[in-house]
Amino acid sequence: MNEQVLTISRPIRNFLQEHYLFGYAEDEFSDDASLIEHGILDSLGILELITFLESEFNVKIADEEILPENLDTISRISQFVIHKLGPAL
Repeated sequence: MNEQVLTISRPIRNFLQEHYLFGYAEDEFSDDASLIEHGILDSLGILELITFLESEFNVKIADEEILPENLDTISRISQFVIHKLGPAL
């Protein structure tokens, strides 16, 4: 994992660990595991995640971007945020 992805994924994992993954050890839930399929995030959880991402990374997430392709795994979330930040990162 490159430095850019680590810089983004650490705070995302910390947020999820603190709010949703408290039943899992830090290394027990893979960055590629589905947060939705495992029942970690529901619709309210997705909204809380979006609020966190907008606040933490100073990005705006449009309604049409709220898709599993962008928000279903820690890896996808990290890549999505990197894409949103673009050259600012």
